Amino acid sequence: MNSLEYTILKNLVCNDEYRRQVFPYLKVAYFESDTNSTLFKLIKSFIEKYEKCPTKESLEVDLQGASHLSEETYKNVSASIRNLEEDDSDYQWLLDTTEEWCRNRAIYLSLLESIKIADGNDDEKDMGAIPSILSEAIAVSFDNKVGHDYLDDYRERYDFYNRVETKIPFDLAMFNKITKGGLTNKSLNVALAGTGVGKSLFMCHVAAATLLQGKNVLYITCEMSEEKIAERIDANLLGVPIQDIGSLPQQMYESKVTNLMKKTNGKLIIKEYPTASAHVGHFRSLLSDLSLKKNFRPDIIFVDYLNICTSQRFKANFVNSYTLVKGIAEELRGLAVEQGVPIVSATQTTRSGYGSTDVDLTDTSESFGLPATADLMFALISTEESEQLGQILVKQLKNRYNDLTINKRFAVGIDRAKMRLYDCEQSAQDGMLDAGNDNDDEPPTNKNKFGGFSFD
Repeated sequence: MNSLEYTILKNLVCNDEYRRQVFPYLKVAYFESDTNSTLFKLIKSFIEKYEKCPTKESLEVDLQGASHLSEETYKNVSASIRNLEEDDSDYQWLLDTTEEWCRNRAIYLSLLESIKIADGNDDEKDMGAIPSILSEAIAVSFDNKVGHDYLDDYRERYDFYNRVETKIPFDLAMFNKITKGGLTNKSLNVALAGTGVGKSLFMCHVAAATLLQGKNVLYITCEMSEEKIAERIDANLLGVPIQDIGSLPQQMYESKVTNLMKKTNGKLIIKEYPTASAHVGHFRSLLSDLSLKKNFRPDIIFVDYLNICTSQRFKANFVNSYTLVKGIAEELRGLAVEQGVPIVSATQTTRSGYGSTDVDLTDTSESFGLPATADLMFALISTEESEQLGQILVKQLKNRYNDLTINKRFAVGIDRAKMRLYDCEQSAQDGMLDAGNDNDDEPPTNKNKFGGFSFD
């Protein structure tokens, strides 16, 4: 009998504090012998039903009702139950040793599963699943944090209030204002716009600007090809109109890219998936591959765009669009939290919102559940007048970073030929309705005008 396995089983029965700490992380497959795995099944069944440690008597009764056990296994389990008694091992040592045992067993089992996949004996998983299987096993650990104790943890709370939060700043002043300095990790940020207004242009611009900061950028596209996205970023970073990129002499193009490489230590990876075929499971596998094969870990992830991804949990044919899109948004935000990075994506407006000059949350296509999940959501609005001025209107729809009423509407310059956004002069902001300014006591004048035209 494995003495460590039996020590774990004894403490599950006799030590309630230990049971609460380690039980969620234990699996039947971790126990090597039939005797220990059978005994753990009995203990597991009791704990899941009654949420407390079983007694030896209850385990003996449950053993008598167990079926499909060999006579030898029955006798061994019965003897193990009779010998269960309180253990005097040091508690912290016991926790640490159990955690290490769980991790070692998880790694061993994941290696066996990986070999099975590699030999082609698994009908459900392919070779691409191996990195995530091994990563999950290596990451096995006990989480000792069970919540924030309001009174006891006041020092940690004060440190949190005064901690300088890591952010990825924009190169656009107004976006930095509304986010208090940029995008935070573990957040989902969504641009809402109609077809052709500038969703991909916005994401390509922010991706390019982030690369110039020396950050690693992952751009996932489910709409355009990798080359088309790269072409847009070329136009932005090389300062060449997009229609002229293909006609640049090779030597000039290489010279511009070489000069760009000297300006940043970051990397930009663009990955294309077929429309409506990829979900966060594919994205996790991609992140594992990038980490293992290229030693690349992104500081920010762009997903172009949310509605044409698919959900890992819900099948499109069996749920309505509200549930599906909300599910995709929740899974993307979960990925942002898991990876500790901001995710930027986009969504379409409804048909009524497409021509509107005052887009609202209700104009979100397919699912109002998306705004409920996003940390930052804003509309990009374009009209004939704004295009003539080389501007695009931004309207905040939801903001967990800052007060939504401050700078609720503002303008940014747009150069579609070079796929760039830029800051407008302050005069372009003075006409914003509900523009709000935390430094002004008086409301803005000419509030019904945006760059010389009315949008109310």
